[in-house]
Amino acid sequence: MKYNSNLEPAEMSYFRLNLLSFLRDSHPDKANDLSFIAGRGDMAAEAYSEAVKSGLDHIQAAEIANEVLFKGLHFSSYNVIVEILWNEFFEEISPDEAQAKAKELLPECQAVFSNYNLNDDFAEATEYQSLYTELVGTILILLENELQ
Repeated sequence: MKYNSNLEPAEMSYFRLNLLSFLRDSHPDKANDLSFIAGRGDMAAEAYSEAVKSGLDHIQAAEIANEVLFKGLHFSSYNVIVEILWNEFFEEISPDEAQAKAKELLPECQAVFSNYNLNDDFAEATEYQSLYTELVGTILILLENELQ
């Protein structure tokens, strides 16, 4: 399959725009990966089209397309960091600043995330609490180092 790499927002398909919006909110580190957005958006559009051709209604086809579009993206390291900043560091970082600070901290926390098998269902896994606790400690150290 040949992917159209034209990613001007006015010319993007529904699926590409949907993915781009989702990535900006949950995976800002991936929001500039134009090749990924084009490929995944085109695969979702193709899955939708094939589902409709096979006799499924539009709602069922959209569900299939969304499975393709968001596979592997349901767990967001960025959102975990935002949640930690809101829950554990609300006195140090205002809720308005948490998202910008999370973008800044995300690369610094990658070593922690790499110790876990992150997948779409990881937030429900028993290891999630260990990740959360380890990240709180890492973020505390990073914030303390900024103040010095």
